[in-house]
Amino acid sequence: MTLVAILLATLAAGIGSVWVADLLLRAGLGRGNAQQGMLSLAAGALLATAFMHLLPEAFESEAGAKDLFLTLLVGVVFFFLLTKAELWHHGHEHHHAPLAQGEDHAHHDHAHHGHAHPSAHGHARSHRSGGGWSLLTGDSVHCFGDGILIASAFLADMRLGVIAAVSVLAHEVPHHMGDLVVMRLNSNRNAAVLKVSLAGAVTAFGGLVGYFLVGQLEAWLPFFLTIASSSFVYVALSDLIPQLQKQLSARETLAQVVWLAVGIVLVTVVSHLAHGGH
Repeated sequence: MTLVAILLATLAAGIGSVWVADLLLRAGLGRGNAQQGMLSLAAGALLATAFMHLLPEAFESEAGAKDLFLTLLVGVVFFFLLTKAELWHHGHEHHHAPLAQGEDHAHHDHAHHGHAHPSAHGHARSHRSGGGWSLLTGDSVHCFGDGILIASAFLADMRLGVIAAVSVLAHEVPHHMGDLVVMRLNSNRNAAVLKVSLAGAVTAFGGLVGYFLVGQLEAWLPFFLTIASSSFVYVALSDLIPQLQKQLSARETLAQVVWLAVGIVLVTVVSHLAHGGH
Protein backbone atom coordinates (compact mmCIF):
# COMPACT_ATOMS: atom_id res chain seq x y z
CA MET A 1 0.00 0.00 0.00
CA THR A 2 2.81 2.40 0.89
CA LEU A 3 4.66 1.67 -2.36
CA VAL A 4 1.50 2.33 -4.41
CA ALA A 5 0.96 5.61 -2.55
CA ILE A 6 4.58 6.63 -3.22
CA LEU A 7 4.28 5.87 -6.94
CA LEU A 8 0.99 7.75 -7.31
CA ALA A 9 2.26 10.74 -5.32
CA THR A 10 5.57 10.96 -7.20
CA LEU A 11 3.85 10.74 -10.59
CA ALA A 12 1.38 13.45 -9.56
CA ALA A 13 4.18 15.69 -8.29
CA GLY A 14 6.61 15.01 -11.13
CA ILE A 15 4.32 15.02 -14.18
CA GLY A 16 1.32 16.89 -12.76
CA SER A 17 3.47 19.94 -12.04
CA VAL A 18 4.58 20.01 -15.70
CA TRP A 19 0.98 19.91 -16.94
CA VAL A 20 -0.08 22.66 -14.54
CA ALA A 21 2.85 24.79 -15.72
CA ASP A 22 1.84 24.18 -19.35
CA LEU A 23 -1.76 25.19 -18.63
CA LEU A 24 -0.54 28.46 -17.09
CA LEU A 25 1.59 29.14 -20.17
CA ARG A 26 -1.33 28.32 -22.47
CA ALA A 27 -3.32 30.93 -20.55
CA GLY A 28 -1.16 33.54 -22.24
CA LEU A 29 2.02 33.96 -20.20
CA GLY A 30 4.22 32.78 -23.09
CA ARG A 31 2.78 34.77 -26.01
CA GLY A 32 4.07 37.78 -27.93
CA ASN A 33 5.74 40.45 -25.82
CA ALA A 34 5.25 38.29 -22.75
CA GLN A 35 8.03 35.98 -23.99
CA GLN A 36 10.72 38.33 -22.71
CA GLY A 37 8.93 38.47 -19.38
CA MET A 38 8.77 34.69 -19.23
CA LEU A 39 12.49 34.40 -20.04
CA SER A 40 13.19 36.79 -17.16
CA LEU A 41 10.83 34.88 -14.87
CA ALA A 42 12.46 31.61 -15.92
CA ALA A 43 15.94 32.93 -15.12
CA GLY A 44 14.78 34.19 -11.73
CA ALA A 45 12.95 30.95 -10.95
CA LEU A 46 15.89 28.74 -11.88
CA LEU A 47 18.41 30.85 -9.93
CA ALA A 48 16.11 31.00 -6.90
CA THR A 49 15.48 27.25 -7.09
CA ALA A 50 19.23 26.64 -7.03
CA PHE A 51 20.31 29.24 -4.46
CA MET A 52 17.25 29.45 -2.18
CA HIS A 53 16.06 25.84 -2.17
CA LEU A 54 18.42 23.14 -3.46
CA LEU A 55 21.80 24.40 -2.27
CA PRO A 56 20.65 25.38 1.24
CA GLU A 57 19.08 21.94 1.60
CA ALA A 58 22.32 20.31 0.42
CA PHE A 59 24.47 22.40 2.79
CA GLU A 60 22.20 21.65 5.75
CA SER A 61 23.32 18.03 5.47
CA GLU A 62 26.43 16.48 6.96
CA ALA A 63 28.27 16.68 3.62
CA GLY A 64 31.38 18.85 3.65
CA ALA A 65 31.15 22.34 2.15
CA LYS A 66 34.32 21.84 0.08
CA ASP A 67 32.95 18.61 -1.40
CA LEU A 68 29.66 20.28 -2.29
CA PHE A 69 31.35 23.31 -3.87
CA LEU A 70 33.58 20.97 -5.86
CA THR A 71 30.47 19.10 -7.01
CA LEU A 72 28.89 22.43 -8.02
CA LEU A 73 32.00 23.39 -10.02
CA VAL A 74 32.25 19.99 -11.70
CA GLY A 75 28.53 20.17 -12.52
CA VAL A 76 28.80 23.58 -14.20
CA VAL A 77 31.82 22.40 -16.25
CA PHE A 78 29.99 19.18 -17.15
CA PHE A 79 26.95 21.05 -18.46
CA PHE A 80 29.22 23.40 -20.41
CA LEU A 81 30.87 20.37 -22.04
CA LEU A 82 27.45 18.83 -22.67
CA THR A 83 26.42 21.99 -24.51
CA LYS A 84 29.65 22.01 -26.55
CA ALA A 85 29.20 18.34 -27.45
CA GLU A 86 25.64 18.99 -28.62
CA LEU A 87 26.75 21.94 -30.77
CA TRP A 88 29.66 19.93 -32.18
CA HIS A 89 27.33 17.04 -33.02
CA HIS A 90 24.91 19.40 -34.76
CA GLY A 91 27.73 21.10 -36.68
CA HIS A 92 28.89 17.78 -38.11
CA GLU A 93 25.36 16.77 -39.09
CA HIS A 94 24.79 19.87 -41.23
CA HIS A 95 27.23 20.97 -43.90
CA HIS A 96 25.69 24.45 -44.04
CA ALA A 97 26.44 25.28 -40.40
CA PRO A 98 27.73 28.84 -41.18
CA LEU A 99 24.39 29.70 -42.80
CA ALA A 100 22.59 28.20 -39.81
CA GLN A 101 24.62 30.37 -37.48
CA GLY A 102 23.62 33.41 -39.47
CA GLU A 103 20.03 32.37 -39.21
CA ASP A 104 20.52 32.01 -35.46
CA HIS A 105 21.58 35.65 -35.19
CA ALA A 106 18.72 36.67 -37.44
CA HIS A 107 16.33 34.76 -35.24
CA HIS A 108 17.65 36.54 -32.16
CA ASP A 109 17.15 39.91 -33.83
CA HIS A 110 13.61 39.07 -34.91
CA ALA A 111 12.61 37.27 -31.72
CA HIS A 112 13.38 40.25 -29.55
CA HIS A 113 11.00 42.32 -31.67
CA GLY A 114 8.26 39.72 -31.22
CA HIS A 115 7.94 38.55 -34.86
CA ALA A 116 10.28 35.64 -35.45
CA HIS A 117 9.27 33.69 -38.54
CA PRO A 118 8.52 30.03 -37.72
CA SER A 119 10.44 28.67 -40.72
CA ALA A 120 13.59 30.63 -39.98
CA HIS A 121 14.56 29.26 -36.62
CA GLY A 122 14.92 25.52 -37.07
CA HIS A 123 18.70 25.79 -36.97
CA ALA A 124 18.57 28.44 -34.27
CA ARG A 125 16.73 25.97 -32.06
CA SER A 126 19.38 23.33 -32.66
CA HIS A 127 22.15 25.74 -31.75
CA ARG A 128 20.57 26.31 -28.36
CA SER A 129 19.64 22.69 -27.72
CA GLY A 130 22.65 22.18 -25.44
CA GLY A 131 21.00 24.36 -22.82
CA GLY A 132 17.85 22.28 -23.19
CA TRP A 133 19.70 19.01 -22.65
CA SER A 134 21.52 20.48 -19.65
CA LEU A 135 18.18 21.55 -18.22
CA LEU A 136 16.59 18.13 -18.76
CA THR A 137 19.59 16.38 -17.20
CA GLY A 138 19.48 18.65 -14.17
CA ASP A 139 15.71 18.31 -13.96
CA SER A 140 16.02 14.53 -13.97
CA VAL A 141 18.57 14.60 -11.14
CA HIS A 142 16.40 17.06 -9.21
CA CYS A 143 13.26 14.96 -9.75
CA PHE A 144 15.12 11.83 -8.67
CA GLY A 145 15.99 13.63 -5.43
CA ASP A 146 12.37 14.78 -5.04
CA GLY A 147 11.24 11.17 -5.39
CA ILE A 148 13.60 10.06 -2.65
CA LEU A 149 12.39 12.88 -0.40
CA ILE A 150 8.72 11.95 -0.99
CA ALA A 151 9.45 8.26 -0.38
CA SER A 152 11.27 9.12 2.85
CA ALA A 153 8.29 11.16 4.02
CA PHE A 154 5.82 8.36 3.21
CA LEU A 155 7.98 5.82 5.04
CA ALA A 156 7.91 8.08 8.09
CA ASP A 157 4.17 8.87 7.97
CA MET A 158 1.48 8.66 5.26
CA ARG A 159 0.12 12.15 5.97
CA LEU A 160 3.63 13.60 5.90
CA GLY A 161 4.15 11.88 2.54
CA VAL A 162 1.04 13.53 1.08
CA ILE A 163 2.15 16.94 2.40
CA ALA A 164 5.61 16.40 0.91
CA ALA A 165 4.15 15.44 -2.50
CA VAL A 166 1.85 18.49 -2.58
CA SER A 167 4.75 20.71 -1.53
CA VAL A 168 6.96 19.32 -4.29
CA LEU A 169 4.18 19.79 -6.87
CA ALA A 170 3.62 23.40 -5.81
CA HIS A 171 7.33 24.11 -5.80
CA GLU A 172 7.91 22.54 -9.22
CA VAL A 173 5.21 24.51 -11.08
CA PRO A 174 7.01 27.88 -11.29
CA HIS A 175 10.34 26.43 -12.31
CA HIS A 176 8.73 23.99 -14.79
CA MET A 177 7.19 27.08 -16.41
CA GLY A 178 10.77 28.24 -16.88
CA ASP A 179 11.80 24.81 -18.17
CA LEU A 180 9.03 24.84 -20.79
CA VAL A 181 10.02 28.32 -21.96
CA VAL A 182 13.61 27.14 -22.43
CA MET A 183 12.60 23.90 -24.16
CA ARG A 184 10.26 25.75 -26.53
CA LEU A 185 13.34 27.55 -27.85
CA ASN A 186 14.40 24.14 -29.16
CA SER A 187 11.09 22.29 -29.72
CA ASN A 188 7.42 22.85 -30.41
CA ARG A 189 5.00 23.06 -27.49
CA ASN A 190 3.96 19.39 -27.44
CA ALA A 191 7.54 18.12 -27.72
CA ALA A 192 8.63 20.48 -24.94
CA VAL A 193 5.84 19.23 -22.65
CA LEU A 194 6.72 15.61 -23.46
CA LYS A 195 10.45 16.09 -22.76
CA VAL A 196 9.91 17.92 -19.46
CA SER A 197 7.21 15.39 -18.47
CA LEU A 198 9.67 12.53 -19.06
CA ALA A 199 12.16 14.30 -16.80
CA GLY A 200 9.36 14.76 -14.26
CA ALA A 201 8.56 11.05 -14.45
CA VAL A 202 11.99 10.37 -12.97
CA THR A 203 10.39 11.46 -9.68
CA ALA A 204 8.57 8.11 -9.64
CA PHE A 205 11.85 6.28 -10.25
CA GLY A 206 13.38 8.19 -7.35
CA GLY A 207 10.40 7.22 -5.21
CA LEU A 208 10.78 3.56 -6.17
CA VAL A 209 14.52 3.55 -5.44
CA GLY A 210 13.95 5.52 -2.26
CA TYR A 211 11.39 2.99 -1.03
CA PHE A 212 13.95 0.18 -1.19
CA LEU A 213 17.24 2.00 -0.61
CA VAL A 214 16.42 5.23 1.22
CA GLY A 215 18.85 4.45 4.02
CA GLN A 216 21.82 3.81 1.72
CA LEU A 217 21.13 6.74 -0.64
CA GLU A 218 20.49 9.34 2.03
CA ALA A 219 24.18 10.31 2.17
CA TRP A 220 24.22 10.97 -1.60
CA LEU A 221 21.16 13.23 -1.64
CA PRO A 222 23.12 16.48 -1.02
CA PHE A 223 25.27 15.73 -4.07
CA PHE A 224 22.20 15.04 -6.23
CA LEU A 225 20.78 18.40 -5.13
CA THR A 226 24.06 20.18 -5.88
CA ILE A 227 24.34 18.67 -9.38
CA ALA A 228 20.77 19.76 -10.09
CA SER A 229 21.66 23.25 -8.84
CA SER A 230 24.64 23.44 -11.18
CA SER A 231 22.41 22.74 -14.18
CA PHE A 232 19.89 25.43 -13.22
CA VAL A 233 22.64 28.01 -12.62
CA TYR A 234 24.34 27.13 -15.91
CA VAL A 235 21.14 27.32 -17.97
CA ALA A 236 20.04 30.61 -16.38
CA LEU A 237 23.42 32.30 -16.88
CA SER A 238 24.36 30.87 -20.28
CA ASP A 239 21.04 30.37 -22.07
CA LEU A 240 18.49 32.78 -20.62
CA ILE A 241 20.19 35.91 -19.30
CA PRO A 242 22.31 36.47 -22.46
CA GLN A 243 19.03 36.73 -24.41
CA LEU A 244 17.91 39.46 -22.02
CA GLN A 245 21.10 41.52 -22.34
CA LYS A 246 19.86 43.68 -25.19
CA GLN A 247 19.64 47.44 -25.44
CA LEU A 248 16.04 48.19 -24.49
CA SER A 249 13.99 51.16 -23.39
CA ALA A 250 13.85 52.02 -19.70
CA ARG A 251 10.31 50.65 -19.54
CA GLU A 252 11.26 47.33 -21.17
CA THR A 253 14.31 47.01 -18.92
CA LEU A 254 12.19 47.67 -15.84
CA ALA A 255 9.74 45.00 -17.00
CA GLN A 256 12.60 42.49 -17.30
CA VAL A 257 13.81 43.30 -13.79
CA VAL A 258 10.28 43.02 -12.38
CA TRP A 259 9.72 39.61 -14.02
CA LEU A 260 13.13 38.42 -12.80
CA ALA A 261 12.16 39.48 -9.29
CA VAL A 262 8.76 37.78 -9.65
CA GLY A 263 10.50 34.51 -10.54
CA ILE A 264 12.79 34.79 -7.53
CA VAL A 265 10.03 35.77 -5.11
CA LEU A 266 7.61 33.13 -6.39
CA VAL A 267 10.04 30.25 -5.90
CA THR A 268 11.31 31.64 -2.59
CA VAL A 269 7.80 31.93 -1.15
CA VAL A 270 6.70 28.49 -2.37
CA SER A 271 9.95 26.96 -1.10
CA HIS A 272 9.38 28.57 2.30
CA LEU A 273 5.81 27.24 2.44
CA ALA A 274 7.02 23.79 1.37
CA HIS A 275 9.60 23.70 4.14
CA GLY A 276 6.94 24.88 6.56
CA GLY A 277 4.79 21.97 5.42
CA HIS A 278 7.55 19.52 6.26
